[in-house]
Amino acid sequence: MEHTKVDLAVVGSGGAAFAAAIRASTLGKSVAMIERGTVGGTCVNTGCIPSKALIAAAEARHVALDSGRFPGICTSADPVDMPGLVDGKRSLVEKLRAEKYLDIAKDHGWPLLRGQASFDGAPNAPVLRVTTGDGSSRLVVAAHYLIATGSRPAIPAIAGLDQVDYLTSATVMELEKVPRELLVLGGGYVALELAQLFARLGSKVTMLVRSRLASREEPEASQSLLEVFADEGIRVVCRAIVDSVATDPATGRVVATASVAGIGEEFTAERLLVALGRTPVTDGLNLGTVEVKTGAGGQIVVTDQLATSNPRIWAAGDVTGHREFVYVAASHGAMVVDNALTGANRSVDYTHLPRVTFTSPALGAVGMTDEQAAAAGIRCDCRVLPLDYVPRALVNRDTRGFVKVLADADTGRILGITAVAKEAGELAAAGVYILAAGMTVQQVANTWSPYLTMAEAIKIACQAFTTDISKLSCCAS
Repeated sequence: MEHTKVDLAVVGSGGAAFAAAIRASTLGKSVAMIERGTVGGTCVNTGCIPSKALIAAAEARHVALDSGRFPGICTSADPVDMPGLVDGKRSLVEKLRAEKYLDIAKDHGWPLLRGQASFDGAPNAPVLRVTTGDGSSRLVVAAHYLIATGSRPAIPAIAGLDQVDYLTSATVMELEKVPRELLVLGGGYVALELAQLFARLGSKVTMLVRSRLASREEPEASQSLLEVFADEGIRVVCRAIVDSVATDPATGRVVATASVAGIGEEFTAERLLVALGRTPVTDGLNLGTVEVKTGAGGQIVVTDQLATSNPRIWAAGDVTGHREFVYVAASHGAMVVDNALTGANRSVDYTHLPRVTFTSPALGAVGMTDEQAAAAGIRCDCRVLPLDYVPRALVNRDTRGFVKVLADADTGRILGITAVAKEAGELAAAGVYILAAGMTVQQVANTWSPYLTMAEAIKIACQAFTTDISKLSCCAS
């Protein structure tokens, strides 16, 4: 049987896998990458790139339909050419997959082996068997192995779901027709983005949410997005637990039965989108053979250094059950190489991790929430700044949203920043640097900020700790 011997064998070909392979290659180490499906992982194929491309297109249509907020401007928008929109998205995905993945692998010179990887051998001498579609196989022997197989949409155990032609975050972006009505299960970032996307393309959208929108973020964010969605015609039903789903044989429509605050209700729609989180992909890896432990959710259990229970096997990205952002996965991949091949002993630290949901206005956050600070025993103080006080929002004619700054009440050090606003992702990025520098509200309040930017909202929110901002001039703050 053919053998491949390398310093690092990488299972998967997404953000974590490529970050690791690139870092190892630049260190002069030999690499082999194994992929059983489409190269590029979730981000470029079914996640970040295609979803944000469609969101940007839907935003363009929405701006045309919403132009009446600007006096003297009147525009309209035709119905969506969904096949054309999807074809454009596919072209972008194929271009980036070729340029940023396939060409990169070729430039660095590591072999890309196609097939199912599964561990073989003893725990102290693991090897990978790669089996192709025709049944042939080869062995890959490495000093270290990285599992970077990512995650897939989670499918909940709902009665009747297996008998319904439901959509997931991957398949919904392949639709050739805009559904007349779309029923969305979930209230997290994927559900939020896709619900607004299809509402702006012309669907009548209803969301069934188990608790509240964006439940891991500040309650002000949930309320603000609730108001935005109501304004755009999206119905949000909170405290809804779906008991069963079925297809009406007479109409072909989906019927969902749910308990809403303890009361049974029925909801119907043309199509059903299941967006209730993601689950790690570990099937077929034969992890038990090499004594790699997994958790209750199927995730590979890792240390803060991303080592598994087998000292020669590491894991990175979504498969670890850590936060599901591609920049987390990429950071993981590079960290694994440093730890495995250079003995760096680096640890993951999510203290200043930014979180962005690409709704419009967007939700951006970094650092602690009020609830997290209280749980940590920190006496905190905060200010919530409505966008009515932000000059950029005023000239945009869109004051939906807020900026919240959370600070340590004893030291004034900023602990967290949350925003629902246009370009909130950029506010979160600025917040990373503020928190990493340990800045106080007083320092930010007295620091330069360019006028008529959304970032100025952070400064104004910090000024609100000691100043009545309603008494400030808009361009002399």
